[in-house]
Amino acid sequence: MTDDSAAVGAAPSAAHEVQRLLRPDLRGRTPYGAPQLDVPVRLNTNENSYPVPQVVVDAVLRALSGDMATLNRYPDREFTELRKALTAYLEKQSGVAVTPEQVWAGNGSNEVLSHVVQAFGGHGRVALGFTPSYSMHPIISETLGTTWVDGLRSAATGPDAFDLTPESAARQAREHDPSIVFLCSPNNPTGTALPFEVIGAVLDAAPNALVVVDEAYAEFARPGTRSALTLLADHPRLVVTRTMSKAFAFAGGRLGYLVAAPELVDALRLVRLPYHLSSPTQTIARVALEHADVMLGTVEVIKHQRDRIVERLAELGARPVASDSNFVLFGGLRDEKAAWQALLDEGVLVRDMGIAGHLRVTAGDPHETTAFLEAMTRLAPTHVDRQEPTA
Repeated sequence: MTDDSAAVGAAPSAAHEVQRLLRPDLRGRTPYGAPQLDVPVRLNTNENSYPVPQVVVDAVLRALSGDMATLNRYPDREFTELRKALTAYLEKQSGVAVTPEQVWAGNGSNEVLSHVVQAFGGHGRVALGFTPSYSMHPIISETLGTTWVDGLRSAATGPDAFDLTPESAARQAREHDPSIVFLCSPNNPTGTALPFEVIGAVLDAAPNALVVVDEAYAEFARPGTRSALTLLADHPRLVVTRTMSKAFAFAGGRLGYLVAAPELVDALRLVRLPYHLSSPTQTIARVALEHADVMLGTVEVIKHQRDRIVERLAELGARPVASDSNFVLFGGLRDEKAAWQALLDEGVLVRDMGIAGHLRVTAGDPHETTAFLEAMTRLAPTHVDRQEPTA
């Protein structure tokens, strides 16, 4: 009797088969991810440390009770009531009046960014961003078949680290003739708001491109920081993206959105999946927006903790970057990986962004911020390459 398995030969491993069949440009890549560790102080993903207020929880539960019996039906494909709520919030927060037809939403800002790249990127087209910046911009672009170009920022250190000037941004935009340009204000991971002139310079220098201004952390910006929303009326190629994950303490709710010309929003319908926002998602986000004042009640506290971090790290000899977000990038570390591990050993999880000599820390609640700063005070003599201030 013949052993059929022996006759055929050993079956290939699943790993081998998956790699053989995977798109060649995805082989060897690593997925996006940040460590999710069970530690006393978790300050690595820029979440809002405060739980959703009970009054909002109760309102959400009441609203959801009406959704449960109708889950046999598809949700509102156009998320009409949610768009109205978003426009009302934006006008109150930014002073800019927009219409529901200008608003698009998805399951987190990454989904709306994906819609933009699906519709306006693709094979033979270029997306330009200025590194270091949000790591999902190149991941979304490249996995959707768009060529990614890493633009350059300033190599300066200290408070001017990683600046982007209008002249530099425009020169690089002209050089690469992109279809999409990504700008972040405030920028992640540096935390710095974008000089407003950069947006106009890029719009002028890249006439064939959508210019996407990612304002995920806009609510944390210091007074006087302008929003790109003010430019929308005059620039049909401008897109402003935002999220409810950060200031709204809504990371688990997964709701991101963009604002653009109605014609541009209409084009995104060509690539969205049918009924991409569930009924519960729409309801939860709408109720949260109705309680925006309560949901945003911790923003000023978080900004104070952010400024505490900047001030104390400077005193310890590190080189923090002045921030308009809910996190702080700081340099001056002898070995960022060793410093990251030393903080973890102290029970504090921060983010290693892959930038030599730098780590990023989220501004948590007062207890978490104090725990981080006390740990850094103990670790600074070993891990901070202290530089005395110059006269």
